[in-house]
Amino acid sequence: MANNQSSTNPSLNRRQVAQALDIPPEMAARNGIPSRLKAADVAAMNANPPAWLAQSRANSTRKRPVWVELRCYVCDFHELARPKKWWPEFSFVLCDFHRNDELPLPPRGWRRSEFDGVGSRFRGIVDTLDG
Repeated sequence: MANNQSSTNPSLNRRQVAQALDIPPEMAARNGIPSRLKAADVAAMNANPPAWLAQSRANSTRKRPVWVELRCYVCDFHELARPKKWWPEFSFVLCDFHRNDELPLPPRGWRRSEFDGVGSRFRGIVDTLDG
C-alpha cells in the first residue's frame, strides 16, 4: 500500500502559511518560511511558535487585522486579502462582474459609495446616512 502523504498532510504555499499564522507574507519570507510547508508543520508552529512569531504576536495591537475575508454578497465567492489603509467598513462586497442592481437598495435617506480595487476582483459598497 502506497503512502499518500499529500492527501493526509497537504502542502501549503508561503501565502497560505502566512494566512494560517496571521502574519504578512513578507514576514514569513523574512523569517525563513520555505515556499512550501506541510500543514502539520504549520499547525505545530502555530501551537508552539518560534521566538520571532511569539514576539510578533506579543507586540501586535490587533487594531488592524492582518487578513480579512472578502465574500461576494451575490455569489458567495470569497478570498482572504490584506486590508488596505483606505478601505472603509463596507456595507457590501461584490465581485467585479456583478451589477450594483443585484444589491438591496440603500435605505431612504442613505447614500451609496463604491470603491474599486478591493482584493483581486471585488468592489466595496458603503451605505451612509445622507446628511
